[in-house]
Amino acid sequence: MSDDLKINGKVTIPAAELQWTTSRSGGPGGQHVNKTNSKVTLEWNVDESSALSDVKKARIKSRLSNRITSDGLLKISASASRSQKANLEDARERMANLIREAMKVSKPRKKTKPSKRAKRKRLDNKKRRGDLKKSRKKPNKNDY
Repeated sequence: MSDDLKINGKVTIPAAELQWTTSRSGGPGGQHVNKTNSKVTLEWNVDESSALSDVKKARIKSRLSNRITSDGLLKISASASRSQKANLEDARERMANLIREAMKVSKPRKKTKPSKRAKRKRLDNKKRRGDLKKSRKKPNKNDY
């Protein structure tokens, strides 16, 4: 497939940077899986990509570190379909989604603290529960 992989409005990975290979798919399926190469493995080298800035590359590498090889390759395999073309499209879509999610900038967390009323309410509830549990106890000899 010679189409560029569109990630979002600003980022598109050139087709020349994507390599795909086929192999025989495993699992049940009878004669078909034994004679056709329908499984597709799509590879993209994050380090050598010209489509991304160094900041985006670093973000992708940190977020997808468990999926990127030591050579900097991001590999996606697809073998759900009996069709090689369908598996290639599935792999391309999954790779685009992975990269899109990894490039998202997460919002910084704003520190918040509970209001005085919320603290008071929590302590009142704790006191009420404690009193309820105390009332279930057997009376002590010293209480008479």
